[in-house]
Amino acid sequence: MRLRRLLTDLAAGHDAPPGQRLRLEGLCEAAVMVGELSSHELDELLERLHLEYLGAPLSASLGDDWRTYHPFPQLPLYMRRAPVSPSTPQ
Repeated sequence: MRLRRLLTDLAAGHDAPPGQRLRLEGLCEAAVMVGELSSHELDELLERLHLEYLGAPLSASLGDDWRTYHPFPQLPLYMRRAPVSPSTPQ
């Protein structure tokens, strides 16, 4: 499943390339359009898999109203922020 592969990559610290994410969003939208699942079921799946692979539900980092800022079919999947250390004396 593409969503699992993308979440596995994110959990390993890799980026979510825009092309892969956009194709996956299109597939998710098509699945809803043909009646394979509802957008609500897709959101529940996304929350569950995000928790499984990244250790926290999307709502933990984006808030309970994350769909307000990322309307269907957007998948708000981002790589983790890199640790930053100052390179100059303070």
